[in-house]
Amino acid sequence: MRDIRSLDLNLLRTLDALLDERSVTRAAARLSLTQPAVSGMLTRLRESFGDPLFVRTPHGILPTLRAAQLAGPLKQILGDVDSLLLPAGFDPLTAAFTLSIAATDYAQQAVVVPFLAALRRRAPAIRVAIRPVESDRVQTAFERGDLDLALMTPDSAAPDLHARRLFDETYVCALSADHADAATEVLSLDRFCALDHALVSYAGERFWGVTDDALAEIGRARHVALSVTSFLVLAEVLRRTELIAVAPRRLVSGAPGLAMRAPPVAIPGFSKIAVWHERTHRDPGHRWVRALLFETSGGLPEESADQIG
Repeated sequence: MRDIRSLDLNLLRTLDALLDERSVTRAAARLSLTQPAVSGMLTRLRESFGDPLFVRTPHGILPTLRAAQLAGPLKQILGDVDSLLLPAGFDPLTAAFTLSIAATDYAQQAVVVPFLAALRRRAPAIRVAIRPVESDRVQTAFERGDLDLALMTPDSAAPDLHARRLFDETYVCALSADHADAATEVLSLDRFCALDHALVSYAGERFWGVTDDALAEIGRARHVALSVTSFLVLAEVLRRTELIAVAPRRLVSGAPGLAMRAPPVAIPGFSKIAVWHERTHRDPGHRWVRALLFETSGGLPEESADQIG
């Protein structure tokens, strides 16, 4: 760089946006600036660093090696500047910021609902935005500041994120309390396989899941009559039909009108974890929010948290 005095904070934020967006047009929209203004700032950046920084391609702009080398240190610098502007202390009763959480519908019911109930009592001015989990975009969303927390499974989270195990979930067989088989305490394997089942499948095989894997290992099979993409409708389906379902215990436990029985075949459960980025790892407000999430979901304190891997 030729002269640090010619480089102001706005130029650094513009460079950061250009590195993220790989497009002058999108960077301008993100910064609420005009495209000519961003182009002019890019010219000043090139002069300051003595490097083209970006080259044009049919699909946008591509950073030079020099620009790519600046990406990491630039995020750190801008993060440090943002930290300087935050108040030193944190009072949940007066804190007012927006928390963005990525969660499946299952995690929304099992984790987010009890968390929100406590948050509204202790920090009523903190707003919460819930968004769907897109595993292939979580890392980018964290880095861009669009996401603060994600509720995932260990196998779907990137290894360089901070993480805390919240709980280990098990499966139960759920059916209507008025179902003919709700009167028996034990559901036999033969009866289990003879009944019509409902299945929740986010992706992949619509009529095959972990239960079918477990049955196949012992040479048995069931009939899946209904496949849905959301857990939220499952309880109502079970209450209104003769279908049964293998579902996470936390989802159906205590649900009115439903009965639970142990599955007659061993079905492996899953772990639910909270993950977050280094960007918010030391922020007092986000640390407090995470501690509350761990408390309401039964997770361990953050002091024992570590990166995945």
